[in-house]
Amino acid sequence: MSEANDPKASWSSRKRIPGEEIGERLDSVRVLKEDALVLYEIAKDKATGEHYLHYAYLHRNLAAIPAGPEAAQEESFHHLMPLESDEVLGFLFGEAPYDYPAHWGKPFLRNGPEGEYVWFDPGYAAAEAEHEAIGRDIAEQLARFKQAGDVSEQKVRELLERLNPDNSEKK
Repeated sequence: MSEANDPKASWSSRKRIPGEEIGERLDSVRVLKEDALVLYEIAKDKATGEHYLHYAYLHRNLAAIPAGPEAAQEESFHHLMPLESDEVLGFLFGEAPYDYPAHWGKPFLRNGPEGEYVWFDPGYAAAEAEHEAIGRDIAEQLARFKQAGDVSEQKVRELLERLNPDNSEKK
């Protein structure tokens, strides 16, 4: 059996993990914060000894309110971020911040509607924001170029060199 199919293998080696399996293997080590809507805890995988920061929150579907308050549906969502030993100690001693999403910068497991957990990489958001900023900069430079009205070959070349300085013609 390959490691990816071994139900006792680290979840980091698998793409999808059934929620029942996580429920069976995960033990709470210490609750860091808990109230009516949010839970943060350090949890341990009994099969591998790996630690996770478990973030759970209750979502109340307020869109159901027109049908009456009793029709409001509640769903709980869970995120599990793998932790290194130093991170576990930092959380246990209250030295490390853990609030979601500000301090969740590395890939983590999150549950979905099919009852399985899948890996989510929050790094895409930073890359997306960077690409959007580049796009805005290009649009602004192009607008200034058009407004100037000089579309000579030299001015077009200067614009292209400003937009992509790493790709300027090599002579």
